[in-house]
Amino acid sequence: MGVWHNKKMDTLGSLEVRWVQGFTNRSVAFVDRKTACYACGCFVVFLNIETKMREFLPCPGRGIGAFTANAHMKIFAFSDQKLYPSIYVFKYPDLLIQCSAKLEYTELALSGSGPYLACCSSAPDHTITVWDWEKKIQLCSYAQIKENLTMLAFNPMNWHQICALNSSSVVVWNIEQSDNLYILKQSVIDLPATDGSVVQTGNDHSRDAIGKLSYLGPEMPISAIAGLLGEHADTFVPKSYVKPHLSPSCVCWSATSQLFVGCREGWLLRVNPESLLISILYSPKHTKGAHTVPALQKGSFLSMTMHKDGLLVSGYDGLLHILQVKGTVVEVTQTVALDQPTSSICFSPDMESVMLTTTPGHFYHYNLSQSEKAERILEVLSGGFVAVSPLYTEKNRYCVSVRDSGELQLWSMDAGLCVSSINLHIQASTLACSLVAQYVAVGTASGNVLFVDLSTNQQPRLVHQVRVYHTPVEQLLFEQGGNFLIVSGSDANIFLVDARPSKGFEVIGYIEASGPVVCLSSVSTKERNVVKVVVLYGGRRDEQMKRGVKEGKRIMLFSLPTQKISSDRAACVDQSGCLISEVLQVCHYEAKYPLTSIALSPNRLYAYCHLKKTIQIYQLPEGVTGTSDSPKRVAPDSEVEGHPLGPALLLMSSQHAWLATVGRDGLLCLRDASNLDQYEQFQCHSSWLGGVRSLVFTSDNQSLLSTGLGDGSLVCLKHRLGLMRGGRSSTPTPGSQAVFTRRESMISAENTVLGQMTEWDPATQSAPGFDNKEGVRQRSDIDVTEQDDSYCSPTSEALCSATWLDNKLELVSKEENQKFAEIKQNLRKSIKVLRDTIQVMMRENEGLPEMERLEQQEFNLDVAEKKRLQAEGEQEVQRVRSEIEMENLAKSYLREVLKKECWDSMKVKGKAIKAFHSSYEVKNYPMRDRTQKELDELLLVENMRKIELADSKLQRDILEQRNHALTECEDEEEEKGSEVESTALFGSLSAQFGGTQPHLHSQFSLHIREQKINQITLLQDVIYKVKSGFNKEFDSVYKQKKQEIHRVQEKNRRITEIMAELDLKETLWEPKLSASERPERALIVEDSEIKVEKFLSPEQRQKEEEQRREEEERRLKAKGDNIRERALDDMMGGVLEVKREDILKMEICQPEFMSKPELQWTEEERKAHKDYEKKAKELQEEQEKYRKTLESEMKKLQTSIKEVTQGFDETLTKLFERKVKSEMVIYQEELKIANLLHSIMIEDEILSREKQLNHKLEKMRALKQNMGDDLKKYKEDVDAFRETYDNIVAEDKLLDRGFRKEFFDIPGHVVDQLYKLYKRRPRVHQIRTQTDMPSGAPPAVGQTQAEGLSLMLKAMDDLDSMEHMPDGLDPAVWERFCQSRRAKVGSEHQLKTKALTLAEMQAFLQRRTDEDENTRLEILNLIEEINSLREEKMRFRLDIMVQILIKQGQVEVEAGDFVADYSDSLLLHRSVVEDLNGTIRMLGDQKIASMVESKDFRKGIIQQEWEHRRMHMLMEDLNNRARDIQMLRVSQELQEYLSETDHDNRMSKQVATLEKTIAQQEKTHLKNIQNYKRLIKQLEKQTAAKAEKNTTLDTQLASMQITVAERRNIYDTIATEENQEAEAEQRYQDILERKRLVGLAKEQAQEVAVLNAEVERMRMKTFPALAQLKHS
Repeated sequence: MGVWHNKKMDTLGSLEVRWVQGFTNRSVAFVDRKTACYACGCFVVFLNIETKMREFLPCPGRGIGAFTANAHMKIFAFSDQKLYPSIYVFKYPDLLIQCSAKLEYTELALSGSGPYLACCSSAPDHTITVWDWEKKIQLCSYAQIKENLTMLAFNPMNWHQICALNSSSVVVWNIEQSDNLYILKQSVIDLPATDGSVVQTGNDHSRDAIGKLSYLGPEMPISAIAGLLGEHADTFVPKSYVKPHLSPSCVCWSATSQLFVGCREGWLLRVNPESLLISILYSPKHTKGAHTVPALQKGSFLSMTMHKDGLLVSGYDGLLHILQVKGTVVEVTQTVALDQPTSSICFSPDMESVMLTTTPGHFYHYNLSQSEKAERILEVLSGGFVAVSPLYTEKNRYCVSVRDSGELQLWSMDAGLCVSSINLHIQASTLACSLVAQYVAVGTASGNVLFVDLSTNQQPRLVHQVRVYHTPVEQLLFEQGGNFLIVSGSDANIFLVDARPSKGFEVIGYIEASGPVVCLSSVSTKERNVVKVVVLYGGRRDEQMKRGVKEGKRIMLFSLPTQKISSDRAACVDQSGCLISEVLQVCHYEAKYPLTSIALSPNRLYAYCHLKKTIQIYQLPEGVTGTSDSPKRVAPDSEVEGHPLGPALLLMSSQHAWLATVGRDGLLCLRDASNLDQYEQFQCHSSWLGGVRSLVFTSDNQSLLSTGLGDGSLVCLKHRLGLMRGGRSSTPTPGSQAVFTRRESMISAENTVLGQMTEWDPATQSAPGFDNKEGVRQRSDIDVTEQDDSYCSPTSEALCSATWLDNKLELVSKEENQKFAEIKQNLRKSIKVLRDTIQVMMRENEGLPEMERLEQQEFNLDVAEKKRLQAEGEQEVQRVRSEIEMENLAKSYLREVLKKECWDSMKVKGKAIKAFHSSYEVKNYPMRDRTQKELDELLLVENMRKIELADSKLQRDILEQRNHALTECEDEEEEKGSEVESTALFGSLSAQFGGTQPHLHSQFSLHIREQKINQITLLQDVIYKVKSGFNKEFDSVYKQKKQEIHRVQEKNRRITEIMAELDLKETLWEPKLSASERPERALIVEDSEIKVEKFLSPEQRQKEEEQRREEEERRLKAKGDNIRERALDDMMGGVLEVKREDILKMEICQPEFMSKPELQWTEEERKAHKDYEKKAKELQEEQEKYRKTLESEMKKLQTSIKEVTQGFDETLTKLFERKVKSEMVIYQEELKIANLLHSIMIEDEILSREKQLNHKLEKMRALKQNMGDDLKKYKEDVDAFRETYDNIVAEDKLLDRGFRKEFFDIPGHVVDQLYKLYKRRPRVHQIRTQTDMPSGAPPAVGQTQAEGLSLMLKAMDDLDSMEHMPDGLDPAVWERFCQSRRAKVGSEHQLKTKALTLAEMQAFLQRRTDEDENTRLEILNLIEEINSLREEKMRFRLDIMVQILIKQGQVEVEAGDFVADYSDSLLLHRSVVEDLNGTIRMLGDQKIASMVESKDFRKGIIQQEWEHRRMHMLMEDLNNRARDIQMLRVSQELQEYLSETDHDNRMSKQVATLEKTIAQQEKTHLKNIQNYKRLIKQLEKQTAAKAEKNTTLDTQLASMQITVAERRNIYDTIATEENQEAEAEQRYQDILERKRLVGLAKEQAQEVAVLNAEVERMRMKTFPALAQLKHS
């Protein structure tokens, strides 16, 4: 198992898998009771649990992707990794099926109840597919699942159910079957949120069923509000509604076909796949009652499986829990400690034991019935293998590997078992085994090389460590003699280390390349004791990282004289540790193309070019000494095709016979070094996971070891030599035997030294050569001010992190210091004296005045350094200055942008007016100038409105009929009411504040979108006008304030003069405009606002100095000698006349004699004194009078200022009130705009929702059409199958009926016995199908149609035996009978199979019919919803929101909050209320009249009673009179009259009179006829004149009809629907009103009839009939 070779190259031998180590995908599964399998790189590993032995199966492709196994059927399957991957199903060892996807498969699952395989592919198709792997046919598939699955699992009780798991949900796939047709139906199970609530996954909001509109319009789904259409609208969930949901981590099926779902958050759920109901069995925070399980926590459900004893779960806690689930109660019955996080669990086929794998890579086996502790059976460990190397022993028994985590492992080469291991606790980067001792060198990512002793195989130990790089060590190479270890990293230095333990692993020196090292290779020539080393290096490391490939074109070849270096090491290196180039004989070459890897043989250089993907062969010329600056250019002698996926790694065998190449494609190619065209290859690692990381030959070249880059596998391959190479190395030569003997003796000696080395302890052992830590501490105590550069020493941290080269340079520096110590000491003393002198001078400088003080830098004695510092300072100043200039430029640009956008673009700048004596502040409205687009839009809307208004006026004139029967009083009342109504219904008071707009629509006619948009434009114009009107008033008040301030300033100047004359010192109130009243000042920066010193350039300083000098000269000239002014000052105080204002300054000069005593005065002097006193008194009176005048004037001025400012404050108060009202009006208009915008938005949402519903309807109709076509096809298939079934039934009946005919030659009683046996059947398990299989019932395992028939026929063998043959029956007849019965059994089995299939097909057809019916119902629901939405849209358009201004007292609804809810209120027209009040008053008057009538009626009753008594008395009187008349005698005249019978004469007289009257009327009629004829002639004349006028008007009417038709067409187009609806509504209201009035009329008619009957009854009661009187 696992042998691959190239058939064309059988002469080279073949490559076989010896063993494999690693664990790739963290899943393991049983293939039988004792064997488990798992994937490892490109191999499937089979592990025998009892013997711990392993077998390996290589992947036919280039890597293993998804992997699964089924132990019941002993099969396993996996997919490979390539562009079109295949799936391979094995049943030891035959390949059964191949199927492909586009990129990769993510999951596979095998059914335990049939030959069924489920697979899920990755991007781009994301398809789940079910296969019958026995027949190699695809049963069904489902595409576009949109997310990679992490797990697939068949229901073990019913293969028609598959559970799929992804990162967010669980999906149950049901396979529905109809004969040979299979269909996948998915049921998505949305897991609850982390708080236990249901996660909202769609946007299916139910609308109000009542149909009432809310205050803000109909409620639409969020997708309609967002304007989404298509698939996104159905699944859109707002971010605020999104809740973090549970993340499923594992699932398993129960025996009742229910799903247990474990979540990463520590939840355990149970799901019913039929009803999709979720039961929460356990949650860390929400577990109900006292059934909390403390052992379970977050991360406890990473893997899960079902057992008869309970549910087995494990996770991060490293515990295996066995849970007992009873109802919704979970109880932990047993816990097994593993101490490591578990990644997978699987049961053996007998369900007795379980296999567990942990995250670190350990395999545990646990027997549920026999043990309480899990047994560790295998340690594979996790982490990728960094490198591997064979341990050079006598029989190549061991190899060493290191992982990236620092785990060093020693493996047995024979069985591939881990012998021992040690964790170095470092990040390893490379590894190499020594040839002279049993130790291994490990390179780390921190730049260290670690030496691990392996002489004692069971106890590896770290014996030495040296740091050579600050970057990772990339390559370790032991030369063929084993004496030296060559170390390279990512820089240009290559270190040479003595590899012998006896030399203490001393670093000999280093070789410097001209660039970062890419690859190393060496070859030794035993004749000259020289090791040739070739180095491939390239450009800068960052360039290589940018390209993603390490490559280089430069090749350096040098020779290591091993004997010279070993004997005279000091002569080979310089003082700093660098190997001397003369000793190395370095040559530099340059290739034509960049190379990625090289391998050196004694006479050739093999290189791999990734650019050309070829292996190139070079012959490096000897004796040519190319330098690093001018290397020798070389070209390849030949090249062969390499790996298709690179870069590749080349490796030469120790005997230089084989060249091995590996690449990122995972292929190992083994080539003959003499003929590279011949090769054999083996897929040892996955190309999908990065291919091969490292490769190495064993010392005997019989095996190869490789590690993968990303698959975490270590592969050991055995090379079986072919015919050409079979005898090349079979028997050693005497020379080689001697070499081997010397090598063994040296290895033994070095191992002895190695065993005596102590284990390395980083805490106690330091880097060699640096033990003088005390000296470092002593020097650290030196004062910082006293030390110089020579005292600098490395810190302890630097010593710990220093490399060998750093230590070497430090030692060189110490040696130089010791050599020149005396000279340095003298120099330090001189420098110290000089420093002291300078410090004294600096201290003296600090005490000098500022003008004499020197700068700090002036004491710099180093002139060159001073100039350099000055130059650097100037550069820094220039840099800072340029930065400041750029910053200022940016700020200036930003200022200009802000000024342009916020100041220059404003037509009206924002400013304020403050009151003089209060805190009032009134601001204007900042306004931008309207753009031309806005003006054009406004003009267009106004023109449209003009046309509409003219058209509506014309229609009113034509169609409306005015009623002129109203009185003048009623007209006046109607006009007043209409004025009030227009103000209230307009919704704002903008017309009173300059916002007139005659083209506004009525609020009650805004039904369509265009009207609302035009109304918004007009309302914006109204707001603009209101603001403009207020700004005009604001400007006038602003000008008034400036004038008032100017006047106050003038009066303050006069007050200041008066106060100066009165010698008063008071602070005057000086009004000024504030910053908010002069906003333009914010754009001007005055010098007084700058608090720092202004920087002036030399040119500005010179200009400012010249201006100052000129100003000084002008001032001096102005102060020159002016004789006229000086004389005027001396004579008259500088004035020509004395003003009245100066009277307070006047004084009467006191006479000189007043200085003498009064007794010495003369008479004249006394007179003069009297005159002086008189003048002084007069002057004093004049001064007092003038002072009072000034004081009164000052008071008047102050009073005037106060009155003026208070008057302005009142004006400003009125302006403030106007501003408040303007704000109110603006807010009213903005509220209108907001309502209109909201209605437009609602309409857009309704349209979006309607589009989405139409889209869904079209989609459902298309689905319905497809389902109808499929349903028709399914019906045809069922009908055809039913016909086949009927034929089989008929054939079966014919067999039953033809039994007696077939055995007609047998007696009847025997035939009866045979017929009973003919009907007898053995008992076997019946076949069940999906239709009669309950949800949890297990199907018959393995019973397909053929298997069922075979079981039946096998059971028939017992019945066919001679024991059951009737007595006396011929055996030939019995044989014929058995054949007939078997034919009957076959027919019955076929009949049952067809019946079950027919039942399945009918059930399948019924489900499709139900789906079709559900689709039809959903279409009807969508149509109904669309119609409802349209009705709602129409109702929303008609039920518009109207803004109304109502006076206080006219609102009769209580308003609670700021936004009142008027949903239960009605808006009534004023006329309705007035009509209702009139009706109430009329009914009140009627009631009063009725009461008066009732009162009068009662009074009439009393009168009628009195009248009754009076009539009774009158009746008696009349009776008396009648008796008197009867007793009266008849006279002669009376008798004549009574006797006369001819009354014709009298009638003739009357007729004659009537005839005369008729004749007179006929004459009058003729006269009237003549008059009417004359009138008709006049009317005919008038008719002719009118006809001429009509002819003229007809010509005008034609053009007017065209105009009217056009306008009517426009009107009908815009408002036909609204007008029709309005007319229909009006007609409907008229019908209702007429119905109400008819009903009212009927009621009133009935009341009138009742009242008439009552009146008649009362009348009859009051006035009896004569017949009654006669009767009485």
